[in-house]
Amino acid sequence: MSGLSRATVARLPRYLRLIEDTNGANDMVSSDALAAAAGVNAANVRRDLSDLGFQGTRGVGYSAPALRDRIRRELGIEQRRKVAIVGAGNLGSALARYSGLSKRGFDVAAIYDIDSDRIGKLVGDVKIQDFDEMPSDCSFGCFDMAILAVPATAAQSVSDDLVGAGIASILNFAPVRVTVPDSVAVRQVDLSTELQILSYYG
Repeated sequence: MSGLSRATVARLPRYLRLIEDTNGANDMVSSDALAAAAGVNAANVRRDLSDLGFQGTRGVGYSAPALRDRIRRELGIEQRRKVAIVGAGNLGSALARYSGLSKRGFDVAAIYDIDSDRIGKLVGDVKIQDFDEMPSDCSFGCFDMAILAVPATAAQSVSDDLVGAGIASILNFAPVRVTVPDSVAVRQVDLSTELQILSYYG
């Protein structure tokens, strides 16, 4: 990694989406197009990519294939990543079926729950497993990232178990913030909060 700012890191997936969604139709991509995709100005784009150590050609733009590969390498997704989903309720099952994960390089390798009525059922091609199996699966390299789709009351204990099993990247959909060691990266997605913010503008 290049020690990029949080703001720059947050914009890289937006640049990458633009490039990948063109399906290789263009060899070059302009800073203006990247700026529109990220909701910033072209100067932001040029600064971001300069910090990334990536240079374009004035009046021509950036090599789309080379920039795609550089961003994927910086984000650690130059190879496909395996993800576990904890919580096989409506949200967890919907996330497991979301084709966008696979399209962006993430494979759902495991789904866990504690509900005996759910364990053993299929969500897509993946069988729901008892959460007790998570630590051993993790130790065997079944997955290296996790998505939390559990009730707020369970989020912290599940996070503790994931961290104890060696997971250092967690995407938390539970409506509560979890406390983890500094070495663990957590991204919080609170749908209700986002809707409340959206309601203000609507």
